[in-house]
Formats: sequence, C-alpha cells, structure tokens
Amino acid sequence: MANSKLQAIWNHPAGPKTIHFWAPTFKWGVSIANIIDSSKPPEQLSYVQQSALTCNGLIWARNSLIITPKNWNLFSVSIGMAATSMFQLSRKIQHDLSPKNQQAAEKNNEEHHFINFL
Repeated sequence: MANSKLQAIWNHPAGPKTIHFWAPTFKWGVSIANIIDSSKPPEQLSYVQQSALTCNGLIWARNSLIITPKNWNLFSVSIGMAATSMFQLSRKIQHDLSPKNQQAAEKNNEEHHFINFL
C-alpha cells in the first residue's frame, strides 16, 4: 500500500518529476531566510519587501488551489512565505509604534528640520 502511495506521488502531474514540484520547493529558501531574519533588529526590516512577500504568498496560495491539478507544494510554501512575512511586518509595526521609538523619531525630525533651517 505504501509503495502505491509513493508511486502516486512520484507520478503526480505536480510531482518530483516536474518543475511544478521543484520551483516551489526551492522557494522555501525565501521563508527560511525570513525566519533567520527574525534575529535582526526590527528597524532593519523593510515595509516594502515584507509587504511584497506577503502579497506574493497570498496570491500564489490562491492560484495554487485554482489551477488543475492542485499544487499543494506551492500552496504550502506560499502560506509559509505569507506567514513569515506577516510576522516580520508585525515586528516592524510594533517597533515603529512603540512610544519610545516614536519619541526618538520625533526628536530626529525636529533636529533634521532645525538643521535644514540653518
């Protein structure tokens, strides 16, 4: 029974014999990099990059369920990418909205305006 299940996976139109399997598999590298970036300070994260990764993940997760045959490998990597990038976005937002960081940003803006005035 296990042999027939493995053979069914192997021969699936989105199985390991096709690019439809390997492209999403290598895409896991982006999610892994995002997990590793969790150790970075939040001020080094980019809203634009993390928003793009979130949108990419959500769009491709939806697409993977519309196409025939359904590509569950693409679905899982896309959900993983969207989840890790949403986590990073939440870290960045929490950091930027913290009262301590808002005061520091206001102080920097005041200093910048004063320097420009001179």
